[in-house]
Amino acid sequence: MSSPDEAGGSWTLLTGHGHVLVEIARNPQARMRDISAVVGLTERTVQAIVADLEAAGYLTRGRVGRRNLYTVNSDSWFRHSAQEGLRVGPFLDLLAAAGDAAATGSGLMADAEGSPSAEVLPPGKLAAPDTGIEPM
Repeated sequence: MSSPDEAGGSWTLLTGHGHVLVEIARNPQARMRDISAVVGLTERTVQAIVADLEAAGYLTRGRVGRRNLYTVNSDSWFRHSAQEGLRVGPFLDLLAAAGDAAATGSGLMADAEGSPSAEVLPPGKLAAPDTGIEPM
């Protein structure tokens, strides 16, 4: 998942469930072994997480030939009360697009048509909010 650093320890912002769900959003035909390698969890743990996510309605599993195909339910709600009223879809879209941009090294996320749409900022760098006010 992440290498420990001296200041912050070895924790990550997302749980294993979050990492697996983001990876499935990025690659719906991924095998358990592929997901396992990306998220840094054992195949057995990934299988259990996928079963949890399926039981909770976050994804559905179908078959294409001998392979599983996962469909993420973007309309699912976050489970924690701090994110009450928020759907997981926009969050997954952002992380999946950022992950794709990082994998290609482009620094740009692609929109639905594959055209670059927004720059991915480096960690710790926040974009200025769009206030609609033009600078003087």
